[in-house]
Amino acid sequence: MDDLNLSNLKPADPRKARKRVGRGLGSGKGRYSGRGIKGQKSRSGSHKMRPGFEGGQNPIYMRLGKQRGPYSKDAMPMGPHRTSTAPVNVATLEARFDAGGEVTPESLVEKGVLKNTKTDVKILGQGELTKKLSVTAHAVSASAREKIEAAGGTITLLREPKVRLPKRRPASARPAEPEPEDEAPEPEQAPAEPEAEASEEHEEGES
Repeated sequence: MDDLNLSNLKPADPRKARKRVGRGLGSGKGRYSGRGIKGQKSRSGSHKMRPGFEGGQNPIYMRLGKQRGPYSKDAMPMGPHRTSTAPVNVATLEARFDAGGEVTPESLVEKGVLKNTKTDVKILGQGELTKKLSVTAHAVSASAREKIEAAGGTITLLREPKVRLPKRRPASARPAEPEPEDEAPEPEQAPAEPEAEASEEHEEGES
């Protein structure tokens, strides 16, 4: 066997040239090269349409009804409720942090709990916590606050909680207000009897 060099370099299997279709009657595929006569699928790039494309007609995802309101997945992102929040339970803090440690969004990223600090962090109360930790987060649930403070830790909020106003009940559901008690009327003095006075005058006239 000769040594391998540029003069005898060749592929292991014989190459078969690609048939160049769409080059007229000499291509071996006829006049239209298997594409039919005109139409969308006879054009170049016709097999690279995006998913859901229906040839330009109104697609099905636009024909179907949508949920109303800003909470619909079909609605545009709007309002503070569209911001994402990463939940972190106290059980994770118990496993990842040592006693006396500081829990911040940056330290959670270092520990591999979060991917980045672009999202808000809310501490939830699932699990048990026995270590004293200094927790700094955007929000803390009531059960998590109770467990962190019971273990001797402190909590610092990066965002002030929203104050929710109580809902106003309709007038029909409100309890009836007690009516003010009226003062008892003073007893009126009985007027003098006119008949008795008239009888006395009559007696004096007769005498």
